[in-house]
Amino acid sequence: MLVSYKWLKEYLDLTVPVDELAEKIERTAVEVDGVVKPSAGLKKLVVGEVVSMEPHPDSDHLNVCQVDIGEDEPIQIVCGAPNVQPGKKVITAVHGARVAGNMKIKRSKMRGVQSNGMLCALDEIGFDKSVVPAEWADGIYFLPDDAKLGADVYPYLGMDDELIDLDVTPNRGDMLSIYGTAHELAAIYDLPLNLDHPDLKENGDAQTSDLIQASVDDAIAPNYNVRVLSNVKVQPSPLWIQIRLWNAGIKPINNVVDATNYMMLKYGQPMHAYDMDKLNGHQLNVRYAKAGEQLKTLNENDNELTTDDIIVADAERPVALAGVMGGFDSQVTADTKNVVLESATFDSVKVRKTAQRHLIHTDASQRFERGVDHATVREAMDAAAEMISHDGDAEVAKGIVTASDDHLAPVKVMTTTARINQVLGTALSTAEITNIFERLGFSVAEQGTELVVTVPVRRLDIQIQADLFEEVARIYGYDNLPSTLPVSRTTVGSLTEKQHLIRKTRHTLEAAGLTHAISYALTSADKAASFMMRESASTSLSFPMSSDHTTLRMNLISGLLNDIAYNQARSVNDVALYEQGRVFYKDSADQDRPVEVEHVAGAITGTLTNASWNHRPSAVDFYQLKGIVDLFLAELSVAGDVEYQATDQYPDMHPGRTANVLIHGHQVGFIGQVHPNVAKEYKIKPTYVFEFDLQQLIDMPKQEQQYHVISKYPSVSRDIAMLVDKSVTNEQIVAVIKKRGGAFLTNVHLFDLFEGKGIPEGKKSIAYSLTYQNPNDTMVDDDVNKAFEKVTKALVNEFDVTIR
Repeated sequence: MLVSYKWLKEYLDLTVPVDELAEKIERTAVEVDGVVKPSAGLKKLVVGEVVSMEPHPDSDHLNVCQVDIGEDEPIQIVCGAPNVQPGKKVITAVHGARVAGNMKIKRSKMRGVQSNGMLCALDEIGFDKSVVPAEWADGIYFLPDDAKLGADVYPYLGMDDELIDLDVTPNRGDMLSIYGTAHELAAIYDLPLNLDHPDLKENGDAQTSDLIQASVDDAIAPNYNVRVLSNVKVQPSPLWIQIRLWNAGIKPINNVVDATNYMMLKYGQPMHAYDMDKLNGHQLNVRYAKAGEQLKTLNENDNELTTDDIIVADAERPVALAGVMGGFDSQVTADTKNVVLESATFDSVKVRKTAQRHLIHTDASQRFERGVDHATVREAMDAAAEMISHDGDAEVAKGIVTASDDHLAPVKVMTTTARINQVLGTALSTAEITNIFERLGFSVAEQGTELVVTVPVRRLDIQIQADLFEEVARIYGYDNLPSTLPVSRTTVGSLTEKQHLIRKTRHTLEAAGLTHAISYALTSADKAASFMMRESASTSLSFPMSSDHTTLRMNLISGLLNDIAYNQARSVNDVALYEQGRVFYKDSADQDRPVEVEHVAGAITGTLTNASWNHRPSAVDFYQLKGIVDLFLAELSVAGDVEYQATDQYPDMHPGRTANVLIHGHQVGFIGQVHPNVAKEYKIKPTYVFEFDLQQLIDMPKQEQQYHVISKYPSVSRDIAMLVDKSVTNEQIVAVIKKRGGAFLTNVHLFDLFEGKGIPEGKKSIAYSLTYQNPNDTMVDDDVNKAFEKVTKALVNEFDVTIR
């Protein structure tokens, strides 16, 4: 919310600079996004008067104007605005001026005619087009007739004000108003608060109850009040009201609508005005919508209503989405004569859901969702009626029609001085604490050692004792709270085993050359269900922010592929990423909440190394990624042999280049190439990925690495080459060699594989180097030969190999 500093100073004797005030609000109450100075960056914008004008000789839409800016002679300016006319005072940018976008105005010729400046529209000097009144949307702006020639235009447009941009949290709806902010600052600076209150004269002859009826169904509007104003002259609002509205980001419409918006800013109370002559039966009923009902709202959208929507209806049809937006057909226009003014509170949850359902989020719905001050519902309506009566020569009917009034009572919360000091670590006296509460507008009564604090209705966020602690801390000043160490005996902090392994996972993968990536936990339904390691129902949001973030992920790979696609779209082709995070599984669609499981995944495309004068890098393949996975599993010290089994169970993976990873016969993950069709969908080049159930790896027994003395005795090597069936895997051969190799076999290394010319059909030539070493003595050939013969015999018996 944009808060006018000048407006605040009408109620408080503030003397601090606005930047200092904004910092104080941020440190004490709510976040401040910044201070906006509308005139910042503008230069040499002065009041001018169009003395005369004549058509441009070479244009059918330009006019050559003589403009008096308070100097000896008028200056000549060529202007193309359709509404320019003599006798009007206008915003004049002279030679050397700066307008919106830091554009500099210079003398120039326009189709051969000298122009010494520019006559400006509001949007050309920095106003957002959404707040420019309709009458000035397509032309230059006319300043007041009493504007002084040659003076700066900023005071006449409210651009000399300073606006504090508050980012109000959901619990502090009271600060979505000038009065609420003034209450807060009065407490912070301990200043007297001088608020004004309406003095409405009911100058009409009729009774409101004779002109309009109102009702509320099912208590969906705890407060609902209406007034009637007759013979209203609908016209533009006075300039001072328009200035306050557009400085707050609200477009001025007319004196009736502007009065309701002005009071919304002042009191935080949204209101709506209806053209009474357009209400069937002259009645208003707050109810749930009926199936099939439709409503065209003020934004000119046709809305199909549901039975969960709350609406305001006349005798025949809906006329407003309650608390969100009024209806198009019952709006106040220039032809309106009789106005019904509505001031109410609506069920905050139902307003929020109605606004979400129809994607209509307004200043009114924002306030109703957070809660408005029930105590000022009628006062705000009276203030608006008084303003409309004054600015629109309206007659105010006698009395208010009240359909509901919850008479919300102030909350009483009990605490003690000792408890407050214990929590905050302070030594405040009861008098000091009482003073803080009274500065906030709370009343305090002492009952023995207890303080009974009565909280005004406007502070809906104060409900329990802890809320009072926070209020005392805020106003006393967080910076004034003492810094203390815990007095109890503490233990030395350390990582849990799970935290240690997760951290080790990250360090290992980063050491292998992968970069840590963080993806959204929410993705599309299709991507959430891809690359899945187990069956699971999906978990979808009821009200997603976008179609790309509807469902909780059930894999990490799809997020990494999005990251790779993003990089490759920007010509970064060598990408190696990993992510450690949670996926969300549900055993059935009826399960209330998903189970969160720790996973880790990686994705690599392109090359892992850079080219150099003595090295030509090759594209990543299955075996490079397998090496990284082997390193990762080894560093986790998972006990047991790792087994890779070819699989085609993943439709999103290449069926000939994918393997499940098993430990102790339990699948813990998979590794392989992304299916070319999937890669094409993501618009990425060939990519290899892996994903593991990290929770399983954490839970598995560990075999911590032990220190072994390096043998001082030499090792002996033997090579073996053989012909073997293609169906026999390296893993099977190595397993037999290790089983029969004896106690001193320390290493088995595959160094050659050949298929093709000279090799029989269905066979492959494969060669291994076996290393033997005794840590306690020198190996002799007889011992090595005996062990090697056992290996050879076992391979022949097991696989019918031919030793070459």
